[in-house]
Amino acid sequence: MQITEYLKTVQQRCDDHLNRVMPVKEERPNIIHEAMRYSVFAGGKRFRPALVLASGKVFGADEAALLDLACGIELIHTYSLIHDDLPCMDDDDLRRGKPTLHKAYGEGIAVLAGDALYALAFEVIGRCLTAESMAEIARATGTAGMIGGQAADILLEGKDITPQDLEYIHSHKTGSLITVCLTTGARLGDAAAEEITTLRDFGERVGLAFQIVDDVLDETGSTETLGKKSGADKDREKNTYPKVHGLQSSIDQAVTLIEAAKNALVLPGHDTIILELLADFVVHRVM
Repeated sequence: MQITEYLKTVQQRCDDHLNRVMPVKEERPNIIHEAMRYSVFAGGKRFRPALVLASGKVFGADEAALLDLACGIELIHTYSLIHDDLPCMDDDDLRRGKPTLHKAYGEGIAVLAGDALYALAFEVIGRCLTAESMAEIARATGTAGMIGGQAADILLEGKDITPQDLEYIHSHKTGSLITVCLTTGARLGDAAAEEITTLRDFGERVGLAFQIVDDVLDETGSTETLGKKSGADKDREKNTYPKVHGLQSSIDQAVTLIEAAKNALVLPGHDTIILELLADFVVHRVM
């Protein structure tokens, strides 16, 4: 199977399910529900849900439960993008080729819609996960993970930082959510503790590579292909891999991380080809 075909299938399945689990825009408070839907259905390849579904399938997880988990994590991802685009954060005007939510609906509605998506995410994943896995997702998205990385990103903007600081930012603000997709998806199946550890190692490398590629694309891509303003990181003096390591070295590091991730993905008796193809996709994507 071509990975693009797999991602299209995942996108359709997730969009259908998201449409079912989200409030309709006619339901009060109408404007919040309309705004939530505006961002959730703005596009995107549903890469994180794809990781959930692929990792769960490796270990024979229930498909309906996996779909709830995949969509819940996509709601979390969308909430993070809404807040990340706000004027007090990255101040972006475009997301996936459309006006960002605060541009379309105002800052207050954007904040509330993001909050609502985060709350809805746990309502959805609460139907399928154990308390242990829900706590794992909360940690991955809180100060020990995504929010911790975003806070460091803001605080260190425009400052000279060490490569270790940069890796902390990227592995937390992006890598944590990607990693937890793999581990919680596998937990819905029959994965053993050592197999979860293998997936965590795989996810940490893939997650870091994903953000490095984002940094590279911000410098090399166009606004049309990226669906957001190119060169924005440089304009905001954000700390990126090309800024700290140089462009070609950053590309090389991303490729090396993906190869290391695939080499470490040793799960005897299990077919991991889709996970490997998803890892390769990270360094070949354009958006």
